[in-house]
Amino acid sequence: MTDPTNPPSTMRRALGITLGVAVLGAAVFAAWFMTRSPESVPIAADPQDHSGMAGMAGTPGPDSTPAKSEGLNTVMLTDDGARRIGITYATVTQGSFAREIRTVGQVKYDETRVTTIAPKIDGWVEQLFVDFTGRAVQAGEPLLSVYAPMLVAAQEELLLATRLVADVKDGSPDARRGADELAASARRRLTYWDIPEADIARIERTGVVERTLTLRAGTQGVVVEKAVFQGQRIMPGDALFKIADLSVVWVEGEVFEQDLRAMRLGLSVTAEIDAFPGESWRGRISYIYPTVNADTRTARVRIELANPRLRLMPGMYATLRLNSEARQGVLTVPRSAVLTTGERSIVFVKRPDAMLEPHLVVLGAANDGRIEIIRGVKAGDVVVASGTFLVDSESNLNTLMGGMGSMPGMDMSAPVGAKPPQE
Repeated sequence: MTDPTNPPSTMRRALGITLGVAVLGAAVFAAWFMTRSPESVPIAADPQDHSGMAGMAGTPGPDSTPAKSEGLNTVMLTDDGARRIGITYATVTQGSFAREIRTVGQVKYDETRVTTIAPKIDGWVEQLFVDFTGRAVQAGEPLLSVYAPMLVAAQEELLLATRLVADVKDGSPDARRGADELAASARRRLTYWDIPEADIARIERTGVVERTLTLRAGTQGVVVEKAVFQGQRIMPGDALFKIADLSVVWVEGEVFEQDLRAMRLGLSVTAEIDAFPGESWRGRISYIYPTVNADTRTARVRIELANPRLRLMPGMYATLRLNSEARQGVLTVPRSAVLTTGERSIVFVKRPDAMLEPHLVVLGAANDGRIEIIRGVKAGDVVVASGTFLVDSESNLNTLMGGMGSMPGMDMSAPVGAKPPQE
């Protein structure tokens, strides 16, 4: 029997393990060395990239070496292979391009149509005619009656002045003038306290001092705030009612900072209200706020909407579609044709020899279906329109594995780097 404590046997086992690890490591290194692609050319850095990957001046000089990034190769894809894996193509077009910007908004009061009822006298509310929030009122409609000792005193002064005018009608011009001025002063005092002219005329006509006087709405609208109750004492300046005319409302939305260049006064806007699916309201931008929110990087825009049937209520949410003016001569591709990462955007251009060649592109504005290409392709180029991610994965995989990882229907040409964006 073999002694388990035999030192020569233990050494032989350790030596065998060491030798096996060394052989395995050598095999892995040999496989990597034989399959690596020393001829691969990395994609040239985007000249417009300011992330630090490009040269110090931003654009490599004629004799400078572009900053390196992850390399991509051209891919051979047969027509049969493209059909099998769902690859489609589209042509780079140049023409009219209009952008639709979508954002969310909220219905608000038209601040120019909001009236606050704040009496200029102190007193007590004897009777409240408009007694709940949401009540619709008409211009001149009674809101509340107030007992105010100062109003009673002002009425008595007016009646005294009126009697004095009658008494001195046959007197001297100075006496008549003084009486008229006294009566006019008493009327102005009541007017300054928002007592209607009709009520003042009635007091003069009847000669009766009224214990209470009625405050009326100065405009039509809906009571959106009420801060008064029957029997309550009121002080000068107390905001008792807030009345909003809702025949016109505002919708305010937020647009991103980069979209501000497309905003202008009078721009057509379509508003879709969540409460009324399938319906839309047309309006125009009436105001662009002059500040940008430092946290969200958005700015507010205001749209005025007619609301004749008062269906639009403040607080409702809306989806806003802002249609910018169309620009001519714009290069565009389908949005699905662009593969965007955190550092670059790529499209795959189909060459006459059926090779798919990656191109770095600089993007512009986008709408629902297409995206503007500022630089990187030209009109008439054929690009991969769908399945771009599959082509990109194949190019990356074959770069790393030296052509050993091709998908069915795909093959590699001699490694060729992606072209930088065309000037």
